[in-house]
Amino acid sequence: MPPHPLTSLPIHFGPFLVTPQVFHLTPLSYALVNLKPLLPGHVLVCPRRVVPRFAALTPAEVTDLFFTAQRVSRVIERMYGAHALNIAIQDGKAAGQSVEHVHCHIIPRKEGDMEEKGGGDRLYEMMEGEEGDVGKELRKREEERGHRFAGPDAERKPRSEEEMRKEAEWLAEEMEKEVD
Repeated sequence: MPPHPLTSLPIHFGPFLVTPQVFHLTPLSYALVNLKPLLPGHVLVCPRRVVPRFAALTPAEVTDLFFTAQRVSRVIERMYGAHALNIAIQDGKAAGQSVEHVHCHIIPRKEGDMEEKGGGDRLYEMMEGEEGDVGKELRKREEERGHRFAGPDAERKPRSEEEMRKEAEWLAEEMEKEVD
């Protein structure tokens, strides 16, 4: 695989290497495409430092995280033809956090996109439930690679590394066009 166009340094989401999924970097944050998006265009924005809880971030990290989320959200809304966005942080296991690394979900929304699944509020249930448990799938992938983590399958099928890499490259190009 060719070197990542944004960085030669490894980027981790909790214990998981996610460098090929990253499409935007700042000194303190990064944005990555989601292994198991709840809806097309569902991405994550994370601090570069692995921090399990929001309150443990420094003021500079909080500022950068939210400015990055704002910038990424403009691109996601434009590129996915969204009418609105869900922006959420699940802060801790009891809130549905499946990877112990602060992350902000950015989920593009269209009118009626969740009607077949029970309505718009169903998205929050999906985030907290099996559908939103990306950590289990990341652990499963690590197990398949001979690492120590294991986890069960979920309803949503994980995307291939190639599919995620292509989306990350496409979004990286679009981020370069974004003017603050």
